[in-house]
Amino acid sequence: MAQTVGDFVWKRLHQWGVKRIYGYPGDGINGLLGALDRADDEFELIQVRHEEMAAFMASAHAKFTGELGVCMATSGPGASHLLTGLYDARMDHMPVLAIVGQQARTAIGAHYQQELDLASMFKDVAGAFTGIASAPAQVRHLVDRAIRIAIGNRRVTALVLPNDLQDLPMEDPPRKHGAVFSGVGWSAPNIVPTGKDLQRAADVINAGKKVALLVGAGAKYATDEVIALADRLGAGAAKALLGKQVLPDDLPWVTGSIGMLGTKPSYDMMLECDTLVMLGSGFPYAEFLPKEGQARGVQVDIDPGMLSIRYPMEVPLTGDVKPTIEALLPLLDQKDGAWRKKIAGWKEEWEKTMEERAMVEANPVNPQRVFTELSPRLPDRAIITSDSGSCANWYARDLKIRRDMMCSLSGGLASMGAGVPYAIAAKFTHPDRPVIATVGDGAMQMNNMAELITVAKYWERWSDPRFIVLVLNNEDLNQVTWEQRVMEGNPRYEASQELPNVPYHRFAEMIGLDGIYVDNPDNLGTAWDRALSASRPVVIEVKTDPEVPPLPPHISLEQARKFTFMLAKGDPDETGVIKGSAKQVLSSVFSHD
Repeated sequence: MAQTVGDFVWKRLHQWGVKRIYGYPGDGINGLLGALDRADDEFELIQVRHEEMAAFMASAHAKFTGELGVCMATSGPGASHLLTGLYDARMDHMPVLAIVGQQARTAIGAHYQQELDLASMFKDVAGAFTGIASAPAQVRHLVDRAIRIAIGNRRVTALVLPNDLQDLPMEDPPRKHGAVFSGVGWSAPNIVPTGKDLQRAADVINAGKKVALLVGAGAKYATDEVIALADRLGAGAAKALLGKQVLPDDLPWVTGSIGMLGTKPSYDMMLECDTLVMLGSGFPYAEFLPKEGQARGVQVDIDPGMLSIRYPMEVPLTGDVKPTIEALLPLLDQKDGAWRKKIAGWKEEWEKTMEERAMVEANPVNPQRVFTELSPRLPDRAIITSDSGSCANWYARDLKIRRDMMCSLSGGLASMGAGVPYAIAAKFTHPDRPVIATVGDGAMQMNNMAELITVAKYWERWSDPRFIVLVLNNEDLNQVTWEQRVMEGNPRYEASQELPNVPYHRFAEMIGLDGIYVDNPDNLGTAWDRALSASRPVVIEVKTDPEVPPLPPHISLEQARKFTFMLAKGDPDETGVIKGSAKQVLSSVFSHD
């Protein structure tokens, strides 16, 4: 049988090192699916429940491996379903290739069934490159460019293949004017700023007495170098949410997360530092950084477009974090430890406060305690994912990351529904590592329940069966509820916020997984122990109190006033809101502002 265009596409992807595709079938890609079936087990096709989940998995694949993530969908609605997950990859600078079908070339432009203007649709999310094939001899260079641009620029690209093209015999480009001959291969460069610019950065940093580091996902392969830099400077380090895995939390000068989901020592460090060094981070919330003019700034980022857009940096450096730190270290003076000692004191005080808050009585379970019970039980080399929502607050603040752990979530897009597909991709890329997803009931109902079926379909392939989905069931879209109260000064709007009560653990049992239900805080430790030793994937459903506020570490007087006005308007849960942890937070606001 002659090689078809579909056969060639997979052969070429294999030459580029692709081994796994996340996708869902449809007649717009039947030629590709037939070719994939003929590919002699060179690929693993992961059949998801929805195309959006395939794109989330491709994004997470890239995050957990550093490789190209690949997702595939049919024409029309299949292609459009990919968009949210692709935007997740785009916002977090992940290399992802989307392969989609299209109606027959003769039907394009005829308002045909499932014919969408895919060039226009992908223009933003895959603006770096969207290749639309119209002839077999064109496919070679479209595949090569799509992959090279994706991995070289850490961008989303798309490849559109009309269904009537996929089964045609493959043709080499003709050796004549108008044809091109592309090749396979790309090697990452070692990008380091010039010696002159490194010296400028060193001069700024050496002049400072209170240096604060802010590390993001761009520093995830530079843990040892960041530690060496911090030790040289006597600095403290805060972590952007996507940089949670960069530094282990048992270091006394690591203050944890920063921002809305951050810690008070991170906030205090930024308020008092005289020098800010940002490493591979696009942290968006400028109000949690030093005030303009307070601190001198140095930033390192591989993407020049991310430089000096959060804080006016005196020395913005384009470079990879790891080799840039290595080149910078010999130019830096050794600083004393007085500033770092102060930071460690802030951290120690904060951790005591967090422990106390986690143990506050709630109705029935304090969600913070769910995470403080898990944190010391985290297995070595665990991978943790989080969905968006109030669960991300506890994930950010209460889970202590050790060396060789990995973690991630939808960062720049902050999309609901990514927690379980991220965990599934983590398990396929690292089947020997325990994986834990933390999810709220809103995201669970949105799409994560369906992806438990994907877990049930594939889990027996994994060498380590430990796969846990934690569901916080509070019957409330909790993050938005608290934003309504604190940011807008409005009561909880029941019509938009109230969720149906669903027995998630029973659904897990129904499809062949284990289910655990907890509505007593004293049973949390036992539940985690049981889940972490289970011989199959587990859903832990915890009935949590929606009135434990997932508020930022520092609450402004304006936010407190709006909260008070909200109570005056009459919140439907007013009695619960003003007791327990909420009362603690309000008392701390008025004592500090």
